[in-house]
Amino acid sequence: MRTCLFQSLFGIDFKNPVIAASGTFGFGEEFQDYYDVSLLGGFVTKAVTPEPRTGNPPPRIIETPSGMLNAIGLQNPGLTVFVESILPRIARLDTVIIVNVAGRTVADYMKVCSELDRHEAVRALEINISCPNVKQGGVAFGTSPQIASQLIEAVRTCTDKPIIAKLTPNVTDIAEIACAVEEKGADAVSLINTITGMVIDVETRQPMLANGTGGLSGPAIRPVAVRMVYQVARAVSVPVIGMGGIFCARDALEFIIAGASLVEVGCGMFVEPDLPLRVIDGIGSYCERHGVTTISDIIGSLTVPGG
Repeated sequence: MRTCLFQSLFGIDFKNPVIAASGTFGFGEEFQDYYDVSLLGGFVTKAVTPEPRTGNPPPRIIETPSGMLNAIGLQNPGLTVFVESILPRIARLDTVIIVNVAGRTVADYMKVCSELDRHEAVRALEINISCPNVKQGGVAFGTSPQIASQLIEAVRTCTDKPIIAKLTPNVTDIAEIACAVEEKGADAVSLINTITGMVIDVETRQPMLANGTGGLSGPAIRPVAVRMVYQVARAVSVPVIGMGGIFCARDALEFIIAGASLVEVGCGMFVEPDLPLRVIDGIGSYCERHGVTTISDIIGSLTVPGG
């Protein structure tokens, strides 16, 4: 028996439920020397802002006992370079291309979305309202239901492409944020972005990151992410994309059983560049072992005793 991993969500066909997460996969080209990226369900590009950004000063990455702390600061070449130089090259890749969109103001987000709406190769837009490492924009939009929904409502007027709102875990009630953006036109939500953290050099008594704080990713945050995916999937009708510390197929299956229709693999690729392919194979093997004929049959299949 062969399990069907294909899914059609918000008007897009995905070969399988595994996509590479923004900020860990560059613009897709960087991984072509490691494997055929067309085998992925899709990938999310690095954040694109209206203007080029150099990001935060180094050091910007610190390894922790169970993950990574980063404060890159949305470094990217800017909208013009992306559209004129990078997009024509990656458009040839036979997989779903989702562009992560960021900005300092609502107008910034609208500018990027309006331009990308004209390009067929861009299949969907992931609206980054959750980056903790920039002083303007990012998480500033994602911690208030009112502000988050206003931003999604604004970008909805700029594009007919599917909009995915990327949510921050650094809030009291993430389901409330998810419901607010769904009401204003988000076609899906992705979660979680990183959790704000700090590592201190006890000899110098200074933060290890030049930015002071950074975003924690990796296995340490997975239980938090799975719990939030479970809560959000029960609160919204749109598809949920889960991420946070996926290092193997079993990790990805936790998210899917909790309610995620797709999963994003992030910092695990720094350890094993072709990790997404192993996750795809592992999900297929699990489904075959459990007599699952289509991946949709196990999405949200979690049973909670007494729940």
